[in-house]
Amino acid sequence: MAEAAPKGTGGLGVAVVPSGADEGPEVAERPFRGALGVAEPAFRVLELLLPGAVRGPLPSPETGLLPDVVRPRLLSWEVPAVVLPAAEALRVLEDHPGDGTATVRHWAAVAALARDLVRRGRVLPQLVPTAQDPTPQEPGGAWAVWRPVLGGADARYFRELALAMPPACRTWAVERPAAEVQLRALEAFTDALVRQAVTGPLVATPRTPHERWLAALTGDPACADVPGLREELEGWRSAVTAAEGATRVCFRLLEPATGDDWRVELALQAADDPSLYVPAARVWSGEKGLPGRPERELLAGLGRAVRLYPELDRALRVPEPSELALDTAGAFGFLRQAAPLLQAAGFGVQLPRWAGRTRLGLKLTTRTKTQTAAVSQGFGLRELVDFRVDLAVGEETISEAELAELARLKVPLVRVRGQWVELDDRQLKAALRAVEGVRAGEAYAADLLRHVVRGDDELPLLEVDADGVLGDLLSGRADRRLVPIATPPGLDAVLRPYQERGLAWLSFLSELGLGGVLADDMGLGKTITTLALLVHERAATPTLLVCPMSLVGNWQREAARFAPGLRVHVHHGAGRDPARFADADLVITTYGTAHRDLAALREHEWRRVVCDEAQAIKNSGTLQARAVRSIPTDTRLALTGTPVENHLAELWSIMEFANPGLLGPRSRFRTRFQEPIEAHQDEQAAEALKRATGPFILRRVKTDKSVISDLPEKMEVKEWVPLTPEQATLYQAVVDDMLARIDDSEGIERRGLVLSAMARLKQVCNHPAHLLKDGSRLAGRSGKLARLEQLAEEILAEGEKALLFTQYAEFGTMLQPYLAQRLGRPVLWLHGGLPKKTRDRLVDRFQQDPEPMLFLLSLKAAGVGLNLTAASHVIHVDRWWNPAVEDQATDRAFRIGQRRNVQVRKLICAGTLEERVDEMIERKKALAERVVGTGEDWLTDLSTDELREVFRLTGGS
Repeated sequence: MAEAAPKGTGGLGVAVVPSGADEGPEVAERPFRGALGVAEPAFRVLELLLPGAVRGPLPSPETGLLPDVVRPRLLSWEVPAVVLPAAEALRVLEDHPGDGTATVRHWAAVAALARDLVRRGRVLPQLVPTAQDPTPQEPGGAWAVWRPVLGGADARYFRELALAMPPACRTWAVERPAAEVQLRALEAFTDALVRQAVTGPLVATPRTPHERWLAALTGDPACADVPGLREELEGWRSAVTAAEGATRVCFRLLEPATGDDWRVELALQAADDPSLYVPAARVWSGEKGLPGRPERELLAGLGRAVRLYPELDRALRVPEPSELALDTAGAFGFLRQAAPLLQAAGFGVQLPRWAGRTRLGLKLTTRTKTQTAAVSQGFGLRELVDFRVDLAVGEETISEAELAELARLKVPLVRVRGQWVELDDRQLKAALRAVEGVRAGEAYAADLLRHVVRGDDELPLLEVDADGVLGDLLSGRADRRLVPIATPPGLDAVLRPYQERGLAWLSFLSELGLGGVLADDMGLGKTITTLALLVHERAATPTLLVCPMSLVGNWQREAARFAPGLRVHVHHGAGRDPARFADADLVITTYGTAHRDLAALREHEWRRVVCDEAQAIKNSGTLQARAVRSIPTDTRLALTGTPVENHLAELWSIMEFANPGLLGPRSRFRTRFQEPIEAHQDEQAAEALKRATGPFILRRVKTDKSVISDLPEKMEVKEWVPLTPEQATLYQAVVDDMLARIDDSEGIERRGLVLSAMARLKQVCNHPAHLLKDGSRLAGRSGKLARLEQLAEEILAEGEKALLFTQYAEFGTMLQPYLAQRLGRPVLWLHGGLPKKTRDRLVDRFQQDPEPMLFLLSLKAAGVGLNLTAASHVIHVDRWWNPAVEDQATDRAFRIGQRRNVQVRKLICAGTLEERVDEMIERKKALAERVVGTGEDWLTDLSTDELREVFRLTGGS
């Protein structure tokens, strides 16, 4: 998809790169007229800059086709394209948000941002003269348009999107910065969305230029230019998006103790510390200690706010405004309309704790007709159950008479059983419809389960009281309520109590025909629990297990060790033969092979499809995710220690594999759960999502003593090491060189330079020879290497073993012979370039050989899947700034089977970026999963001044 078309046309282009240079525009019509559902698309030929050679452009990386050009160049190509109106493009992107290429997924994210801004009223009308347009019409003409208002979190998210923009999104012959391209698309989407929402004319019979502009906001956008109006509108937008200073005006809604006397208290609040709150009355009293000129900042802020909240004008009629008195209707208007606008514009807003939480909803009660005990696992979802639906406010149910009284009062804020509740016409009408409908009777358990999972946007489900199979499922603790299944005959191991409960839960879901997500912490035994399920079932048809290549050998070994009776076949590598599936109980394959051999896998009958390390399918639009979802099977199981790494869409993708369609389409999941939770921290949406997914996710953590009480302790220590003079000189030279280049770059180039700078600085911290790659000596030149040698000597002298993790395979290749020679002990080296048999041989030697030794491992090649409990020490030589990745690597030693305490050391060069990034992570622990979840990319969003602070070398080194 190309960038937004020229202003006023409201079109977006979808480019189709031809396979040959001689194909004409007609090739575009065939794939897009039907696929996108566009009745009469407009066809154009765009001139794009694409990498390629004389014969043609390179194929997109997502096609899986390998380029046959060694050194491609950016060349200009004429590419046929379909140009869609913005409204049509919005529909296509909503229907296919995760499909197709990375560009489509990116524009779907931009479209979602536009929808969110429009929904929250973050738009303003503007008048754009055609002189600014690349294709002006007549002189003096203008366009009436709706523009997005970006500020605060919205502006940060917009910048993050622009930094993540795939290069193909901005490949027009005249290359523009990513932010500019993205802003034009966002503006086109915003304008189209507002015009869809505002259907009627704003002025019935426009006569004056101002009225014609108002009419053009919902009709034909062309109108006459009105210079005075244009400046006023621009000033309005500038005032709304004015940068925040050290303080900001804050509005606090105070509820009445009795009666109808609501108040909005006016105050100043520190922009960077919301807890610093000073009411306006104290500002006017001349209280000392406030920064700047508080009286002036308060009045200036109130002057800007009154544009968004005209009711505030009443409070400004006195010399020293301190509060605004409201009745109940006014308070409701502040809650629903003014507060979101003010907050989005950067003002502080403080609402009562119940605001947005205590709502009118439903309580569902079900009872099994035969009173089947909860421990009986033969009860199915096709059974009839008795049910009753009650109206509820919070935890209190209300009667029909009370509801009728609420409807009669027509008051948007009411006290019910001592607590305030927000009501609106939609909720009241939905509640009255619920009362008039069937509120009690019989229903299939499966239908009730679907209702609980999908919920209702207007009248949410607040509470469920169920027994039997629904009670077991919806409790979210089915493993606790079911009778544990003892270690089945044929399993050469003794299951721990929590594993017996997990086996009962897996069997329970399987008998109901439901899929699940076993999300236990790494090291708690997801593998053996899954093998126990296969042994317990003894199914006639095989189970297909899909996993990363690095785990194939681990599954083979674990199956041979714990379930020798299972017939295991590995479908991977040369000579793959689908005919052997029928003779196996467990078929193991990789994600890549599953995609390549999808046709053969789809033709076979499978009892179950298991995805190990299911975060591999967290992006629903990838080829491997779509492949494993399309394999027919009776039931599905996802194994992962991190069901959500970065955002909630990953949870939807994994759940869509486990139980297809249960959470509804992705677009509804995004509006129902993802946007309210991620963007607005909506607690009710979070609770609804937990209720919807809880029945199908079993999550236990190692730190929970009720789960496992005999696992040894893990002790983590940060080792601060100095740079040598040579390292410090090299470090400063890299900083000076890279900051100058970063400051002059933007977009994708800037992102690449920041990541390159980080890599080079981390290499300096490791060793000068790592950066210079000159094959020079290692001894005596690195503070980190000197400390590593000391630690290794101590560990080996104690007769123990250690795992050494490095992010860089090239550094590991330098370290292995050096440490082996210096220490006189075996130093094993595992990296991604080793064949499977060699990897297995190294793991077996480390686990079985009693001799003290070191195991040097590449973080990416060995961060998951390996069982290395012979080690009682873990050293992270260089840091990967994703705590989850480091913890996964540590869990190679800290897992079931470990009998000793595990000491974990993280080597950090003092006074360098390693120290400062570590400090930033510690400061933002609550946000670490969201901010750092993608690895190191989050650092690329920092400004040049912030990067200078992160990169600078301090005296501590």
